[in-house]
Amino acid sequence: MGLNTDSALQSILLFPIHLLVWLYSILSFLPWYYITGAGKRQAVSKRIKARSTSGRAEGPYRSVDHFEGLAREDLPGKDTLDKLFEHAVQRFGHAHCLGTRDILSEENEIQPSGKVFKKLILGEYRWLSYNEMESIVSHFGSGLAALGQQPKSTIAIFCETRAEWMIAAQACFRRNFPLVTFYATLGQEAIAFGLNETGVTHLITSVELLETKLKNVLPQIPKLKHLIFVDQKKVITEGYAAGLSIHSMQAVRELGADYVFPAVERAIVKPQPTDLAVVMYTSGSTGRPKGVMIVHSNLVAGMTGQCERIPELGPDDTYIAYLPLAHVLEMTAEISCVTYGCRIGYSSPQTLSDQSTKIKKGSKGDCSVLKPTLMAAVPEIMDRINKNVMSKVQEMSFIQRTLFTLGYKYKLEQIKKGYDAPLCNALLFQKVKKLLGGRVRMMLSGGAPLSPATQRFMNVCFCCPVGQGYGLTETCGAGTITEVADISTGRVGAPLICCEVILRDWAEGGYTSKDEPNPRGEILIGGPNVTMGYYWNESNNQDFFVDDNGQRWFCTGDVGEIYPDGCLQIVDRKKDLVKLQAGEYVSLGKVESALKNCPLIDNICAYANSDQNYVISFVVPNQKKLTELAKQRGIVAAWEEICTHPEMEREVLKEIKLVAANIKLQRFEIPVKVHLSPEPWTPETGLVTDAFKLKRKELKNHYLHHIERMYGGK
Repeated sequence: MGLNTDSALQSILLFPIHLLVWLYSILSFLPWYYITGAGKRQAVSKRIKARSTSGRAEGPYRSVDHFEGLAREDLPGKDTLDKLFEHAVQRFGHAHCLGTRDILSEENEIQPSGKVFKKLILGEYRWLSYNEMESIVSHFGSGLAALGQQPKSTIAIFCETRAEWMIAAQACFRRNFPLVTFYATLGQEAIAFGLNETGVTHLITSVELLETKLKNVLPQIPKLKHLIFVDQKKVITEGYAAGLSIHSMQAVRELGADYVFPAVERAIVKPQPTDLAVVMYTSGSTGRPKGVMIVHSNLVAGMTGQCERIPELGPDDTYIAYLPLAHVLEMTAEISCVTYGCRIGYSSPQTLSDQSTKIKKGSKGDCSVLKPTLMAAVPEIMDRINKNVMSKVQEMSFIQRTLFTLGYKYKLEQIKKGYDAPLCNALLFQKVKKLLGGRVRMMLSGGAPLSPATQRFMNVCFCCPVGQGYGLTETCGAGTITEVADISTGRVGAPLICCEVILRDWAEGGYTSKDEPNPRGEILIGGPNVTMGYYWNESNNQDFFVDDNGQRWFCTGDVGEIYPDGCLQIVDRKKDLVKLQAGEYVSLGKVESALKNCPLIDNICAYANSDQNYVISFVVPNQKKLTELAKQRGIVAAWEEICTHPEMEREVLKEIKLVAANIKLQRFEIPVKVHLSPEPWTPETGLVTDAFKLKRKELKNHYLHHIERMYGGK
């Protein structure tokens, strides 16, 4: 009886709403269509964006915007990173450049589980102008030189994302000190390996990383002579090797401001376009980290390509910086913002929004204060935002939930056609937009494939386009980016103006240029943005080659499909392919991408042994949804006990099979057994990279006894 009443009530409520929506669409569509130029935007979305220059299906494919040749730069004569910064200082001298929030107070908050979380109350953003930054960069660079740092000799930075990172980087670029970068979440052994491989004598870090990660490995790095910490804190210098000098960044700046160089050293040795700018150590999904050698001209070319896809990038923009600066996506994004006069406000994943883990309840997160217009994000973060918003929708009253769902579906249909829904934006999505400050005009997604459902969610609820990009450290993060006007999902756009793409047949995986309806194959990226290879690692450099025209290429190991309009879709990864005992090939990445759509799953790693005939999986479940399901099944227990309960494993498997059937995974691709992990996978756990890519080797070792259990060994 209750269900029938609810259904009748819903029908009565929805009829006038549907009628109003229909009338609104009829009356507003034509004026809106012509005023906003929607027809023109549709044509731009459907246009040919790249063509094969050879006429062959495999390519090379090149952007039609610069069809006659590869563009190397759009700022004439600015062919090194120091020239880009000097040009920006001349143009935007008194404007805001880098912003940081003050910590007003810290409080410890005890959780119901007994864990203690540190909560922060933060102030407004304090800004450095371009002129002020230039002065600090100049003095800090001189201070490093006074401490004996030599041009063309490597210097390392191991630090969190903050203004001091960018200041230090610009000082190094100016004086031709090649910068060696490490993720703040890299393990101690990997850091020691990278520092020894590059032979650095000077290291820039933070007090926290010095005390928690570096102190124990310093005896293993004999060439290191100077440690510079960026914080305004005191460091206890006892317990360090006698030959190691420890300085604050402020002290090095003061030394540089006052130091009188001998006449022969007064002239700064400026970098050339072919000089090494960065050795970027990738955390990598397997094995030891590899240092990618990036010269100045590589970065200038890559950033030129990226910026061409961001319309009207300039002084009116504010960028929120919170991804790891040791990742090529974040580093190139920030250098580009400095070059074009955008403000950069620093943040962290723990302080990003009002609901973030380190923000005290009732106080404001960084987005609310900064109100950014541009934002980069990895898919994992967008997936979290999606799930958080949708869980709040479920808590709404029946009428609110119904209106939201109706508005969401209506706007979704409009967006798919290339239109918009201004009334829905004003009435329904203003509050959601404010989660990220309310002014975001474009988001850039990179690091991993973004699901179509999450992309559409961001389009609908945050009222902004999501530019999905594809690139690697080895290509300066540049490869492809979707155009703002492109209304499709699941694709990563056409080649940037700095590079071109070839699809190379991979017969073993079943991908060739003759595939229907579109050619497929391993993605090869060529152009001036392709880096110089791996530092002192010839055995790994077989993925780089130079063609007959002198152009450098990188073999990515990713498998792509090119559409008739020249846009690329990532469909597989060579390293993720496993052959089962019966001879079937399983793409683990494809399975994971499909099953992430399961509402009970926050993260998943598929695993298969070649001597077995089925796939298994490790899953980080959605705590809220699985706890609710457990209650429905009469299981009331702690979270860890819920995850280890056999019935909950069966329920998740049942949901996996349902989603897999809808997405039409093959029978042999569907995981047969599952282990539920109560702990989420974060870069701090070492199970995922800083871009939240799965570290398969570490995950395998971490869950080894569960693998044996699921394969019948124990």
